[in-house]
Amino acid sequence: MEKLQDVMPVVKSPAASSSRLQLFFKKLMQQKVLLLMSIPFVLWLFLFKYVPLWGWTISFQKFRPAKDLFDQEWVGWKNFHFLFSDDSFYRVLRNTIVMSSINLVLGFVTAIVLAIMLNELRNIMFKRVVQTISYLPHFISWVVAANIISSALAPEGVINILMTKLHLIDQPILWLGKGNYFWGILGASEVWKNVGWNTIIYLAAITTIDPSQYEAAEIDGANRFQRILHITLPGMKSVIVILLIMNLGNILESGFEPQYLLGNGMTVDYSENLDIFVLKYGMNMGNYSLATAAGMFKTVVSFIFLLSANSIAKRLGQSRLF
Repeated sequence: MEKLQDVMPVVKSPAASSSRLQLFFKKLMQQKVLLLMSIPFVLWLFLFKYVPLWGWTISFQKFRPAKDLFDQEWVGWKNFHFLFSDDSFYRVLRNTIVMSSINLVLGFVTAIVLAIMLNELRNIMFKRVVQTISYLPHFISWVVAANIISSALAPEGVINILMTKLHLIDQPILWLGKGNYFWGILGASEVWKNVGWNTIIYLAAITTIDPSQYEAAEIDGANRFQRILHITLPGMKSVIVILLIMNLGNILESGFEPQYLLGNGMTVDYSENLDIFVLKYGMNMGNYSLATAAGMFKTVVSFIFLLSANSIAKRLGQSRLF
């Protein structure tokens, strides 16, 4: 026979709830300085992120800028029906997901690998030089970076000259004139510009690992690769998971400036993403309602991805990722 306490539901006593509440307020008072410091950020978040959400009502209207909000013509889901029946929308959605996935995978892999390689360097001066060189492109605006990339990939640019000298190609290639090259060029450009900056947080995570673990592993005969696999990567696990959740929430944020500056009429089928789609319909064509509907779709999907990634991370929290 089963024990009575095994089948009876667990009832939380009022005393336990009161104790937890008191503990909560005690911690709240202990961290009152941090709470005061967070007030400006909370106000900024509310004013610039939540208050503007009323503008989503435009997606359910045939919006005309000269009229008041309540004088607009309400059309219901008409803009969304048009959006999901437009072939160009699915094309830009494909481009957005592919470019964002490329940036996500390359950004994670290259940043983690570079951080581990920098951590393994024993020459401090050389390590600092490599870090500085890898950081510098992040501080260049995309306008300047796009000009550098365009010049390097031009028919008479350094890439074509180098590949011709190495007999890899017979004649110069118009790299930015062929759509099937655009995703690779964008991924390489994002890595070149941001890989050094992305390594900062991983290097910070590595510094929190107890050095005695490396010493013990070396005494036990572990080689450098084994120490990376069993000490460095597990030590970075929590940071990797947090950044992965944050980036999955921005899966439809593939960027705007690089696509807008590097794209052209010959590569528009591959370079146009949701942000450019919204700009084209909203500003160029004056169809603010359709542009708002597309932006609303992007936000809702990103929110779903964020919740899903967070839920998956919680389930895997107790499992070993490395």
